Amino acid sequence: MEGTEYLQNIVIDQKKGIPKGIYSVCSYNRYVIEASFRQAMEDESVVLIESTCNQVNQYGGYTGMKPVHFKRYIFSIAGSMNFPNERIILGGDHLGPYPFQNEKAESAMDKAREMVREYMLTGVSKIHLDASMSLGDDPGGPNSTLDPRIIAERCAELCDMAEKTHGEVGKKNNQLPAPVYVIGTEVPAPGGSDEVEKGLEITGVSDLKETVSLTMELFQKYNLHDAWERVIAVVVQPGVEHGGHTIVEYDREKAKDLTSSLKEFPHLVFEGHATDYQTARGLKEMVEDGIAILKVGPSLTFATREAVFLLNYMEEEIFRGSPHVTLSKFSDTLENAMLENPKHWQKHCQGSEPELQFARKYSFFDRARYYWMDEKVKNSLKVLIENLGSRDIPLSLISQFFPEQYNKIRAGKLQKGPEALIRDRIREILKVYSYAVENRD
Repeated sequence: MEGTEYLQNIVIDQKKGIPKGIYSVCSYNRYVIEASFRQAMEDESVVLIESTCNQVNQYGGYTGMKPVHFKRYIFSIAGSMNFPNERIILGGDHLGPYPFQNEKAESAMDKAREMVREYMLTGVSKIHLDASMSLGDDPGGPNSTLDPRIIAERCAELCDMAEKTHGEVGKKNNQLPAPVYVIGTEVPAPGGSDEVEKGLEITGVSDLKETVSLTMELFQKYNLHDAWERVIAVVVQPGVEHGGHTIVEYDREKAKDLTSSLKEFPHLVFEGHATDYQTARGLKEMVEDGIAILKVGPSLTFATREAVFLLNYMEEEIFRGSPHVTLSKFSDTLENAMLENPKHWQKHCQGSEPELQFARKYSFFDRARYYWMDEKVKNSLKVLIENLGSRDIPLSLISQFFPEQYNKIRAGKLQKGPEALIRDRIREILKVYSYAVENRD
């Protein structure tokens, strides 16, 4: 089954009252991708992997990867694990002018259209169109609220580019299905939001109806009738979010008016963009209530960071008193990298210097995820893995730092190696999402 058909069938099942869904892995971290493939192997399922406009674009994003490079990267990991390419669904998240919002609208939208084009040339199956931000010469300035009609018009322009590019690609590969689309403006900015601290508002039903109505109207203006039939979801704020050190849990009663309104849209489900750190019960209820696409990213890299920090502590215990061994000092290396290049965390962390240091390490925003590609951080991680890989890690130490994995090792279900410990720690999170999207007890 093609990726677009798989996603469309989720909508069909939802409308039949079958609470099916899918979680979308929004990360480029190798351990996260590997863990996602392993989880999908166990579930015998597909994997939906999306990159944001900040991570991956025609200029390389903060990962240094263009869309074609990101696809090769994901498929190379899949190949090394013998995971079938046909079970990978690729998507583009927040595709629009966000990375160029300080430029004039004409320039920003030209670049946004080119970004969409490059994503489409790679054969992505799912695109979230996001033109919700004000641009450099929009009335009110970059931080002002944009007219919903302008948002809808710009989304239509981006969709028009996607459809035209698919038409070009289709001439060479007529087997390539047309993509599905996600619309909506109730979205935290790519990379995280401080909405918890400012106050959380559930999407109003009238706002939802306006978004759908205006977008449909502008799609028709651009003769995107067929594309509109492939709009499968609207991004909403159902009342879930995380701050630096706080979590707002899903409350289905508070979201009831919003989720009940889905009955008026026979071809749409909701997509939740801030579902990180939610409980298994909360996620399951979200899927049951029609929030069928669950985005997950920071909580996966947060788990990665937790695991690597724990390995760092283990390294220090094992090699204490071994002067001939060069220690990784991973935690210190990561902190120094964040201090040397503060642009990824400054807007998300507040307080005194001790509070900032604490937030850089432990904030739920996990701004540390932006630094995994730093050369010094990568080299430090390599030293850490090599040091621990050179020793038979004592079970007693694994019990101290990885109690869940300790039990799996004793049961013969997991290897002792440091990278196996990282991946399995990430899978603790993935299993919660796997449970939520499957129609099972």
